[in-house]
Amino acid sequence: MKMSRLYMPTLREVPADAEIPSHKLLLRAGMIRKLVSGVYSYLPLGFRVIEKIEKIVREEMDRAGSQEVLMSAIQPRELWEESGRWADFGPEMFRLKDRNEREFCLGPTHEEIFTDLIRNELKSYKQLPLNIYQIQTKYRDEKRPRFGVMRSREFIMKDAYSFDKDVNGMNESYMDMWRAYEKAFTRCNLNFRVVEGDSGAMGDGDSHEFTAMSSVGESEIAYCKDCDYAATDEKAKVIYSIDNKGENLEIEEVHTPGIKTIENLVEFFGIDASNFVKTLLVRISDEVIAVLIPGDRELNHTKLVNYFKVPEHELEMLDEEGVRNVTGAEVGFAGPIDLKQDIKILMDSRVKKMKNFIIGANKTDYHIKNVNIDDISAEEVEDLLLVKENDECPKCGSELLIERGIEVGNIFQLGTKYSDGLDATFLDENGKSTKFWMGSYGIGITRTMAAIIEQYHDDKGIIWPLSVAPYHVIITVVNAKKDDQMELGEKLYNQLMDKGIEVLIDDRKERAGVKFTDAELIGIPIRITVGRDAKESVVEFSVRGKEDKIKINSNEIFEKVQEAFNEQGLKL
Repeated sequence: MKMSRLYMPTLREVPADAEIPSHKLLLRAGMIRKLVSGVYSYLPLGFRVIEKIEKIVREEMDRAGSQEVLMSAIQPRELWEESGRWADFGPEMFRLKDRNEREFCLGPTHEEIFTDLIRNELKSYKQLPLNIYQIQTKYRDEKRPRFGVMRSREFIMKDAYSFDKDVNGMNESYMDMWRAYEKAFTRCNLNFRVVEGDSGAMGDGDSHEFTAMSSVGESEIAYCKDCDYAATDEKAKVIYSIDNKGENLEIEEVHTPGIKTIENLVEFFGIDASNFVKTLLVRISDEVIAVLIPGDRELNHTKLVNYFKVPEHELEMLDEEGVRNVTGAEVGFAGPIDLKQDIKILMDSRVKKMKNFIIGANKTDYHIKNVNIDDISAEEVEDLLLVKENDECPKCGSELLIERGIEVGNIFQLGTKYSDGLDATFLDENGKSTKFWMGSYGIGITRTMAAIIEQYHDDKGIIWPLSVAPYHVIITVVNAKKDDQMELGEKLYNQLMDKGIEVLIDDRKERAGVKFTDAELIGIPIRITVGRDAKESVVEFSVRGKEDKIKINSNEIFEKVQEAFNEQGLKL
């Protein structure tokens, strides 16, 4: 492709609403443009990257025995009601009506649609197992779209669904997809971890997330340095020691004027935050509940909604008025003793082990100290906490570490959740009507593109791995007005393309500085510069992200390009 004809509207300034490197660089490199908040158009260079990622995913899915289809993005309400998810999915679902007032949604996921297809087509165990997938645009009405294509309202996703005759078959299909995902993300050159995840609204079985490690990731990953345990912060089991030695002391009310936060209470009492118990007031499905957790820990919202088996959008913290109604006090003084309303009280199991802790007195400007478990009445829940660094590994007991990451893929064991809901059955070996055992498997194509940039960039621009780069080689003709430079540049351009290499040639009549800046920004991996030595057929060869620049005869270019491919494990 000649850059004089390429639609590549690069920007010199960083757009004001761009927060993270991938968002900034995709916009600056002319690869995407925002239509409205959370909705983007993909321009030529960006779209080529998407096609490269899709090609890798297709090849690995096909190699694993999955078959590609394409389903509608518009889905009827009736199917979602059969599964029970029309109400549960919440405000993130785009809903619409046709001219006949029939209700639909723009698909955020496709479990119901694939199950409906299969229940009407597959009738015998002899047709199983089956794994089918699509690469389709998905829609979620994010409350706060941010980070460019990382969290958007419209995104491209590969989703696959497996159908098996029993749980063993489902487990085999699950591992087939696990291996396919590892191969796909490795080919994308991502540094990733496979971690235990929360199934959420998808299903009740095991799930794992494929997480690209990045400091700007939305997810926090807890992992063990001494074994293979790894889980999202939503899923990770919390284990840590509590010092509960000593005798119970006499309970005492303490005047704490204007002291509302744990930080201020720690300073006031001169003790560690672990000696306090926080009383959090929440509303779940219109029921007000008090949740007790240690003062130095955070509530895990996912564990709480899973305990009540409700969708996450049905959980909200009480506002100031709600707190006053329940406690009779201002925010910051809530406690489990003498609440003004008779509400359910839950406590994390660690609270039961604590001694002589401090709580709010349900009285403005007062707290109560030396409280013990016998002084309160609450329902114990094993684990309602977010994991913290240095907690114990549930598998081997070593210390856990925490890193941030970007979820680029997920796999779910659905069991019979959807075949039960949609009454999808087949006849087994004994002629008995049996429900399908299913799995669901997603890869965020556009999220993967952003994750690659987060791992491969510098202060000058993107550094694409060859496997996903929009072009393999960029030939920069320093002075397009010089015939000898243009002739050599075009000669190399044609020679490389004839060998199946994807090449950009910068033939624009621009200043050299502009060309070099654009080449760094768009991140084409292999760079050939044709300059003043063109008459001697000498060019400069370099690889984006490496400092080494060498001058070689143009006859040696193909050999150097082959070396660059070999270094990244690729063949021409």
